[in-house]
Amino acid sequence: MNSLTVNLHLMMVSFYRPTPERHAILIEDGAFPSDSYAVRSQAAFHGYDPDEAVIRLRPRPGEAVLRTGDVVAAIGDNSNKIALVLLGAVNYYTGEFFDMEAVTRAGREAGAVVGWDLAHAAGNVPLSLHDLGADWAAWCSYKYLNSGPGSLSGVFVHSRHLADHEIPRFAGWWSTDPSTRFEMAPSVRYTNSADSWQLSNPPILSMAAVLFSLEMFDQAGMVALRAKSVRLTGYLESLLDEVCASRPAVGVITPRDPARRGAQLSVRVADRDVGPLAGKLRGSFGVHADARRPDVLRFAPAPMYNTFHDCWRAASALAAVLDD
Repeated sequence: MNSLTVNLHLMMVSFYRPTPERHAILIEDGAFPSDSYAVRSQAAFHGYDPDEAVIRLRPRPGEAVLRTGDVVAAIGDNSNKIALVLLGAVNYYTGEFFDMEAVTRAGREAGAVVGWDLAHAAGNVPLSLHDLGADWAAWCSYKYLNSGPGSLSGVFVHSRHLADHEIPRFAGWWSTDPSTRFEMAPSVRYTNSADSWQLSNPPILSMAAVLFSLEMFDQAGMVALRAKSVRLTGYLESLLDEVCASRPAVGVITPRDPARRGAQLSVRVADRDVGPLAGKLRGSFGVHADARRPDVLRFAPAPMYNTFHDCWRAASALAAVLDD
């Protein structure tokens, strides 16, 4: 339903219920900007100062990614004031895959609601949201789920919340029980499912792309895709290590542990503008890497369609453009 940031807001309508004593929202400082905009605007909407209400987690000095222990410690240190923990399960910039179990447990033990932005996790890493105990999650389908920009988002709401129809939410035509929808009653009749968070008719053409993509995921299976992803990303890492070895200003900032990353490696090029580098990779070598100024190139060896040869081509191309 909807798109990602719309769904983040709809979930916060239900699950960000601030009080004067407990109204803080904890996010990673390196969250995608729209997540930061969303939580700041929610805090302001409820009458709180976003600069005070939003707690931003930063890596330790000299480090590129957050440590799980530091995230858990920050939750504990602020347990009396955090209303919502909202992190991106896989960080868009560094590729770090958070320990969702440890963070969710810490957040819920602190009395906070725990939500996850799965934009870079859905279709990328295995997710067991119900068993994890997360209160809610939202994701888009236009990254690893292959459905194109602007396509559908989705939401997860834990089953412990589904029968509680007193949870505040906005309602629309698709919120009500489909079995009685055409009775045209003036009051909504919620079902005990995440369906009751829907509002309007979905975009049918976008759904066609999602349908075909998800059928492919069902056929391949996330277990097999994840296994290939680990091998593919590990191979690319070994090649990039060779590229970086003779270039002190170049290095991979994504965690080295395969369990702490998805199908992504972010390369920091400290002394170059990465915009022109990405242009040369694409124009001269047909290698599509994403430039995040000022100094990071993102490589995403997606296991659904990328090959080991693609990884070799990408690393070779990077070496060539760095030497140009």
